[in-house]
Amino acid sequence: MRLLSAAATAASALVLCSASLMAPAPAHAQAKLCDKPREMDGFKTCADVDKAKAEGAFVLYSTDPEAGQVKLLAAFNKMFPEIKTSYVRLQAGALYAKILSERQAKSYLVDVVQLSDMGMILDFQRRGGFRQYVSPQMAAFKPEYKSKPEGYWTWGSIIMGGIAYNPNNVSAAEAPKKWEDLLDPKWKDAINVKVSNSGLQHGVWYMLKPILGDDYFKKFAEQKPRAFDSYVQQYGRLVDGQDKIIMGAQYSGYIEFKAKGAPLAFVFPETGVPAVPETYGIVSDGPHPNAAELFMDWFLAPVGQKALADALLLHSPRDDVPAPGVGSVPLKDMKLLFPADWNAFEKDRVEFAKSWDRIVGARR
Repeated sequence: MRLLSAAATAASALVLCSASLMAPAPAHAQAKLCDKPREMDGFKTCADVDKAKAEGAFVLYSTDPEAGQVKLLAAFNKMFPEIKTSYVRLQAGALYAKILSERQAKSYLVDVVQLSDMGMILDFQRRGGFRQYVSPQMAAFKPEYKSKPEGYWTWGSIIMGGIAYNPNNVSAAEAPKKWEDLLDPKWKDAINVKVSNSGLQHGVWYMLKPILGDDYFKKFAEQKPRAFDSYVQQYGRLVDGQDKIIMGAQYSGYIEFKAKGAPLAFVFPETGVPAVPETYGIVSDGPHPNAAELFMDWFLAPVGQKALADALLLHSPRDDVPAPGVGSVPLKDMKLLFPADWNAFEKDRVEFAKSWDRIVGARR
């Protein structure tokens, strides 16, 4: 499997407010499912499988860690060995900036994009960045989990952020139980978070601010949190004792490290845990359109969602796919806090990025 790019690069979230780099999306009537989906091993597809194999390649842009990407694409490649897979991994803001920059240069390199920030997804749809394709799997996804009209994008997983700590360094008695507990002075210089390019961190900010009040994050800034690009770095620092607490800790990262025997504990505050989707869509003018359709049909089916759960320990939006890992909490048992208005969420991103960068002092 070939890695196109793995290094995270700095990118401004202000890109969302820049002049449009693409024409607005034209109005479309609701597309229909093909008349006779082809039965594959574990899923149905409307893609031309022979053409997909002839294209021989598939490129995914994603926000997920490299190791998980390798496993996910290896599962797809195992079923379709004729199709070589590759990927680019960056945080949401940096990845979106890269896509817009490429399209401005009329350089079309990606087939499917996954972003963890719905604001960016909606912006990209308005710009005409997605190509509509109605997968045979669409019926299994709730209306709020897919575009209107459907076929432009679909939630591929749901990620949530709580509080994590290392019980070897923080006792259960003193560990924070509520979001407000993170303001205790004893946690100063001991908390890590994600950078402002993170879609999940934006979700944590957006959902908790109206609940806890505007002063909450002003006080949180006094704790001098450290910001990192990946949950792998965050949990690694917790295990090594460099930090004591993760604020907005990604639950899938906890499941992953816990399965490896790491000393970790996870807290679901009674207030609830902010959650955002990881959303997938086929990019218009992509280099391998048939392979993109085939991947989406495979990925959105239980077989692909199971592969995602095995590779990245992420929760599927489908009700017929079990929670990932061993002993993980299923979605139905969580109090998830989703933005009620994704358009308002999108508009908030620039202010969030400015405020969050001030809070973390651009520290790494």
